[in-house]
Amino acid sequence: MASIAIRPDSPAQPHWEWQYLELMRRIWEQGDERVDRTGVGTRSLFGVQLRFDLADGKMPLLTTKRVFWKTASREFLWFLTGDTNIRALCAQGVEIWTDWPLDRYRRETGEQIARADFSQRIVADADFAARWGDLGPVYGKQWVDWPVYEPAGDGLYRKRAEGVNQIAELVESLKRNPGSRRHIVEGWNVAELHAMSLPPCHKTYQFHVAGNRLNGLLYQRSCDLGLGFAFNFWSLALFTRMLAQQCGLEPGEVVWMGADVHLYLNHAPLVEEQLSRTPSGEARLEIARVPETIFDYRIEDFIVSGYEPQAHISAPVAV
Repeated sequence: MASIAIRPDSPAQPHWEWQYLELMRRIWEQGDERVDRTGVGTRSLFGVQLRFDLADGKMPLLTTKRVFWKTASREFLWFLTGDTNIRALCAQGVEIWTDWPLDRYRRETGEQIARADFSQRIVADADFAARWGDLGPVYGKQWVDWPVYEPAGDGLYRKRAEGVNQIAELVESLKRNPGSRRHIVEGWNVAELHAMSLPPCHKTYQFHVAGNRLNGLLYQRSCDLGLGFAFNFWSLALFTRMLAQQCGLEPGEVVWMGADVHLYLNHAPLVEEQLSRTPSGEARLEIARVPETIFDYRIEDFIVSGYEPQAHISAPVAV
């Protein structure tokens, strides 16, 4: 395999995105080729880290391809509602999660319905959405309603009506005890993994207050670097910015840690095209208001300026 050259900026002021491109090159050239769950196959590296400073409103949007940050933000806001049905996403034109329910519907009914038709039916028919649109207890359910079981007598336990709202507790913890080492949101509920359409990839968030700056870290067990990463890194930064605003802190640094970081073998056109491009420009985010709680943000609150990406690069999603 021919080596793909990476041309860095001036050493004095490197663009943050070179971290990403160098990682992409390393995986494509040196990654372990593996048979994966989807059957597509990947090249993979284990245990990597990327960092980004959020000072002056800066946000980590890739510039070597267009990232649809509003779609990523809508998904994140949906997580905060605790909803696990794709109906609300489809109604906003967000199809990130549609492929998993669609795949199950096709398998179980034998009907090879088009994706667009499936999404339209999910939005139009509440009963159909209830039957086919639920993803199980994924991300948001664990974030705001982690199940709790209480003794019910005779050695039995019953599920409490309300679970643990990790997000609300995180905000309070940051305000009352900023020096704590327990500012954590966890999505990996072992007892409910079997019921999820997809176990959480971006599974653990941790936050750290240094002076008046809030730093955020994400541990991601599995990362599709070609497609998923851009949304994951943006969401980590957005989460950190929202928390900082709610807690009267300044945004600090975000740290992304990936365990199994991979590129799908059928993403060769994406990899080669993106590695031929040079990063440029810098996106900034303004949050237009201070909502009463972290659960009250709307997509209209987020204003991005200075983002001038190169053309979008499409690639298939492995389900």
